[in-house]
Amino acid sequence: MYDVIVIGAGPTGAAAAKTLADKGRTVLLIEKCELPRYKSCSGCLIKKTMGLVQQYFGEEVPELTTCSPAENRGMVLVDDKGNHLTFGQPGLNVWRSSFDNWLTERAAAAGAEVRDRTGAVSCTEADGIVTVVLQGRETYTEQARYVIDCEGVVGSFKRKLIKEKPQYITTFQTFNEGSIDLDHHYFYAYLQPELSEYDAWFNVKDDMLVLGVSVRNPARIEHFYRQFIAYMQDRHGLRIDRQVKAEKWLMPHIRPGCRVDHAVGRVLFAGEVAGFLNPMGEGISSGIESGHAAACAIAAHFDDRSAVLADYQAATRELQLYMQRQWGFVAGMADNFGEMRI
Repeated sequence: MYDVIVIGAGPTGAAAAKTLADKGRTVLLIEKCELPRYKSCSGCLIKKTMGLVQQYFGEEVPELTTCSPAENRGMVLVDDKGNHLTFGQPGLNVWRSSFDNWLTERAAAAGAEVRDRTGAVSCTEADGIVTVVLQGRETYTEQARYVIDCEGVVGSFKRKLIKEKPQYITTFQTFNEGSIDLDHHYFYAYLQPELSEYDAWFNVKDDMLVLGVSVRNPARIEHFYRQFIAYMQDRHGLRIDRQVKAEKWLMPHIRPGCRVDHAVGRVLFAGEVAGFLNPMGEGISSGIESGHAAACAIAAHFDDRSAVLADYQAATRELQLYMQRQWGFVAGMADNFGEMRI
């Protein structure tokens, strides 16, 4: 029997697994995809994220995880009136497959057992033990005193514990060969309502122009994507020579108050599945921070489930307040986010 089973080998799960292994706990880290896994994401590490990696993993993010241009210099936000606001800070441009895999390898080096192509189906709790049904090449069970669910936005494991329908934002982005009159070192987010129902964005990865839109109604993706491409052609001289690939993804629809689900029984939630997500889809920093906090709470109060929950809630309170402030700030820039005004 394990002390803890961690579900999901993204930054959140890797941070939780490494923290537990460093503290001498037996931990199984499972990932439903084959490693290294791919995730649709801007892959922009902000200054806070790089500091958390240094603090919790003891190393700087290596060059092998980056793409060109490796240096990210910040974000340019365009409000719903078309005004540009530049927020400069040092950052990195990474491929999530490489970055996430590097974090997972650090967790394994610390002593965590890692299994990929293994999904968590369901669980039952009795007498202080959680029995988790796992699906790999076959269906089987493992047991632990605690589970940390870091499976990300879809949260199929969580949905069986919390009986309510989640709300999603659908994202669509394309990778293109071409040119544009914008500095490739910045991430650009556009909040005009004619371009998306949430936000639209542009960044560059290995010389590919990444253009995307997010919507509440998936049926409107094509409409808004055409609007955004036309806008970028008119305002920034976008020229697309060839589309390399296109992809869809989901994000949590964060609502007023920035609700966070911390736990059900001995199953703790961390990262996006818990509700931790900053504006413009920045979830890596909050994922690492919440995964680490959940692991620390378990390690500190292993034999007292109530104390684990109280510790975890207290440790992430400032993180939740930070989210509320960030969403409130964006709400002041665009009516699309008006409901988030504090």
